Amino acid sequence: MKVAIYSRGGESVHPEDVMVLLEALRTHHIEPVLHLDIHRPLSGHQQDIGEVGVFHDSRDLDETYDCLVSLGGDGTLLDTVTLVRERDIPVLGINYGRLGFLASLGKDNLRAAVNALANRSFVIDRRTLIHLDADIPLFGETPYALNEFAIHKRDVSPMIRIQTYLNGEILNSYWADGLIVSTPTGSTGYSLSCNGPVLFPDTSSFVITPVAPHNLNVRPLVVPDDSVISFQLEGRTDSCICTLDARKELVPRHVQLAVKRESFTLGLVRLHERNFLQTLREKLAWGFDTRN
Repeated sequence: MKVAIYSRGGESVHPEDVMVLLEALRTHHIEPVLHLDIHRPLSGHQQDIGEVGVFHDSRDLDETYDCLVSLGGDGTLLDTVTLVRERDIPVLGINYGRLGFLASLGKDNLRAAVNALANRSFVIDRRTLIHLDADIPLFGETPYALNEFAIHKRDVSPMIRIQTYLNGEILNSYWADGLIVSTPTGSTGYSLSCNGPVLFPDTSSFVITPVAPHNLNVRPLVVPDDSVISFQLEGRTDSCICTLDARKELVPRHVQLAVKRESFTLGLVRLHERNFLQTLREKLAWGFDTRN
């Protein structure tokens, strides 16, 4: 078995944490390959880590990899979407951040996670991605996201009008600070903070959620994910901000935008004893009541 290891680095993941993971992997005869950004801080521990492979970017990952381990928070795991791309390499998230909704396994569960990998006693949850089409090149080779696509007004500019169509038919004119189109995975993120509903990960739907809408009767809407949702932008500004997860681009107002379900999915590794409801209760305090 061959496993890639990715992290943004920073203060949350220490070299000692990585060495614990390497030791656990080698105990089970699993070959580790480190991302360059993790390997650099370990240069002073070369005698401890021994010989280990290094990968630089998405082009170094191929079908020989059985899994990619993400060390960090949910933002780190979202980075892996642009690394594995359509190669169908499942991702295992180990949480070294704060909430850890996607990377739901704590670092205390690291050895248990490695045991599950070695014994292949895990489940792969297939997660829908959202794809962006535009009449100008946007987001390079990775115009897709795991959580959401969003349109935002710029900084302190006035609200924008987002004319929105569903399969070519007018849906609504949103006067708002922005608009989010979320996958089921992203329904527990930004969309939820704007009063969007929570969807189960295997729900074949998108959520359209306005950001600070001017009309009180405008509410989030759940639509089938085989729909094409397109947009025309209006307002007193020449451009807006478009985001795919944490990536953003400044887009001229005249650009035609549309989103749809991506042709491939992302596999998230889940241990058998965990499920979505358990994560909801633990991470979002779902149903928590101090009276009980």
